[in-house]
Amino acid sequence: MSDDLSQLNFEAAARLYKWPSLGNLRREDRAPYMVAEGTLDECIRDFMAKPERSRHLYEIRTTPQAPLVPDILSPEHIVELSRLRDFL
Repeated sequence: MSDDLSQLNFEAAARLYKWPSLGNLRREDRAPYMVAEGTLDECIRDFMAKPERSRHLYEIRTTPQAPLVPDILSPEHIVELSRLRDFL
């Protein structure tokens, strides 16, 4: 596992997306739209700067880095990567 951590590329291209919402709930009948583009690290920082109560409306899309980083990162996954990034 630690070898996987050392291989994470936080400089990989990434995009932060937000789901349209109604009453702070995702509108599954609509597509998410891009709100930021940059590195995975920048997108994680942008996400973590969002109010915690609205983070469930966001996701990050990036190039997969098996086994720890899929192509679409859920809010829970982003929080964990943020913790890992701070640890490394």
